[in-house]
Amino acid sequence: MGLKTEKMPIRDTIGQLVLPFAHMPRFTRADFVAAPSNAVARAWLLGRTAWPDRRLALWGARGCGKTHLLEIWAAEHDAVLLSGPDLTRADVARIFGAGRGSGIVAIAVDDAERCGDERAVLHLLNGAREHGMALALSGRRAPAHWPVTLPDLGSRLRATMAVQVRQPEDVLLRIVLLRLLAERQIVVAPAVVDWLLPRLPRTAATMLEVARRLDHAALATGRAVTRAMAISELGDLLAHDPAMTDMDAGTGPLMVDDA
Repeated sequence: MGLKTEKMPIRDTIGQLVLPFAHMPRFTRADFVAAPSNAVARAWLLGRTAWPDRRLALWGARGCGKTHLLEIWAAEHDAVLLSGPDLTRADVARIFGAGRGSGIVAIAVDDAERCGDERAVLHLLNGAREHGMALALSGRRAPAHWPVTLPDLGSRLRATMAVQVRQPEDVLLRIVLLRLLAERQIVVAPAVVDWLLPRLPRTAATMLEVARRLDHAALATGRAVTRAMAISELGDLLAHDPAMTDMDAGTGPLMVDDA
């Protein structure tokens, strides 16, 4: 299960000032958690089956593992890894300008759907095909549903093999949350994690947000995460839980321990 680089709050050594520093998750094969929700994507991306036109797109919700899988593939195929939002026609020209002399044999583009230059994407797809390079893409939606205006690009995207990385199962969500907390060295008692998970939305993006907020709160206060802190920081995410609704409405006692 892979997760993107994000801003991680770091407490200054003087006082309780929280400053943004980059948190760098690990994207190795050893760190990836295999599960039924990502099995099809793993089989297509990391298996031996040939891709139509040597082009494959992974799609799915934020935090479901697309970036992690893409980085594994890029590392194992000596591929250049590009950021879709930052991709320009100049980048594409540099890649293909020297042909095979560039040394690039494969290309991966993360968040390709968010590239603002449609012609850059079109030239990338055309260039990869002309030079016989494997091309792996990722996005929130299948390429056929990307909001493009260029007819030629739309045609090529619809012809791209697309595989969904589904939302993780409950067991995988627990592993993801525990790993996110461990990566940030956040101390959370197992009892608090057990209490939180059934009350949170079942999405990988939620686990990212939970880890971010608890990290910020723990760093700002200098304390381990307790149930009381979790309720305070995650109230809107817990709002769908009947117990939280009763507390907010005043129909039930707010009994919070420090577990």
